[in-house]
Amino acid sequence: MKFAIQAAVLAASLSGAMGAASADMIPGMRGHDHTGITVPDMKQAVDFFTNVVGCKKAMSFGPFADDKGTFMQDLLGVDPKAVIQEITMVRCGYGSNIELFKYTAPDQKDLTPKNSDIGGFHIAFYVDDVAAAKAYLDGKGVKTRLGPLPVKEGPAAGQTILYFQAPWGLQLEAISYPGGMAYEKGAETVLWSPKAPSK
Repeated sequence: MKFAIQAAVLAASLSGAMGAASADMIPGMRGHDHTGITVPDMKQAVDFFTNVVGCKKAMSFGPFADDKGTFMQDLLGVDPKAVIQEITMVRCGYGSNIELFKYTAPDQKDLTPKNSDIGGFHIAFYVDDVAAAKAYLDGKGVKTRLGPLPVKEGPAAGQTILYFQAPWGLQLEAISYPGGMAYEKGAETVLWSPKAPSK
């Protein structure tokens, strides 16, 4: 458990240090609009995000393909014969959106990265009470990991976290810091939070 706390402290330290640095930026960049995820079964994914997590479906569109040329490769860096069968966008409370893709492709791989793999990732949802979130997820039959884990030391002190998993293996997290985090005192850059979306 001490290692998990140290890891959380390290992650918060690194993200805080990056925010404090002066850097160029994409002209007109306003913020994070969406995260795109390729899923094995669109119905299952939409059901999970809307009926378990509590997101709202905004729109669906597609298919997209190019039978004769290299449009898909040129635009998206995928096999030229890849087909996007469907795209569905969901909105999850206050925060950026999630774009779900259902692809087919001749070279498609079925890989579910662990958080420790290069290219591994997770999506975190801010909740008011991580223990209540765990009880709810357990009641829905969702696979949850160790937690709720309160972070009590370092810049991330004030967080409580819980990792959980979608039915197809996507890693997610429930996080809460109702009193803020320790790094915020005197920080030049404070992380955006769904608790106060206008800040």
